Amino acid sequence: MSTVGVIGIGRMGTPIMGHLVRHGHEVRAFDVSEDRRTAVEDTGALWCGSAGDLARESEFILICVGYDRDVTELTTRADGLLDSAKRGSVIAVVSTVLPETVQALAELGQEKEISVVDATVCRGSWFADEGTLLTFIGGSPEVFARLRNVVGAYSSDVVHSGGAGTSQVCKAANNLVLWACLIADHEAFALADRYGVDTEVLRQALLISSATNGALTLWGKQTMAWAEDDMVIVGAMANQKGIGLPQAGLNREICRSLLPRRYDVSQYGV
Repeated sequence: MSTVGVIGIGRMGTPIMGHLVRHGHEVRAFDVSEDRRTAVEDTGALWCGSAGDLARESEFILICVGYDRDVTELTTRADGLLDSAKRGSVIAVVSTVLPETVQALAELGQEKEISVVDATVCRGSWFADEGTLLTFIGGSPEVFARLRNVVGAYSSDVVHSGGAGTSQVCKAANNLVLWACLIADHEAFALADRYGVDTEVLRQALLISSATNGALTLWGKQTMAWAEDDMVIVGAMANQKGIGLPQAGLNREICRSLLPRRYDVSQYGV
């Protein structure tokens, strides 16, 4: 078993931390909110007073914070993770960020003999609670082999996506399809409802038809709170590679109209 640090004890970080403890890992945890300390200690994990303290005591560090700039600041600031982590340790970015962010951090980590990889998760919070997430890992085969036992505590499926940053590409592709399906499902049910069709009867039928999709399976349980954030990242990635994703662009506009913008997207260059 390993010593694992978890930074960001939110909706995903909390169950991830709990599964790691239950699988016998020695878990350290840190969150900017002191209010999370009780939740940490209730699982049997050890609360750390700072991200630096956590890094100094951990073999593996999982970053589960919100945004691209948070990951960069947490990792590169003075007494940040790259300054504090031990040689040979692994920093895994679970957060959804730009691929280039992970690649830049991986280069900085090499100088200090620290492996920085991305380890994004798919399927959502209910699967996090059950410990059955899908995790993509972007890093060397050697680091993948080391990290697989850790992420296996909360993931039923683990895929090696390639080098650093590729996990973020896979997560972006997943989210692009997810939000397209969810929007299409809503429109389909709105149309059916206007014609007097029982939408639950229709949903059950679609689950066994050519129109089946994951959003239908979790219908009524999903939130679109992160849709705009996800589509911003997809748009930024497409811009950087000079390709057009017209349907993704349309879906982003739909998500934007449904939800208030929650943060400054300029951090992604869009």
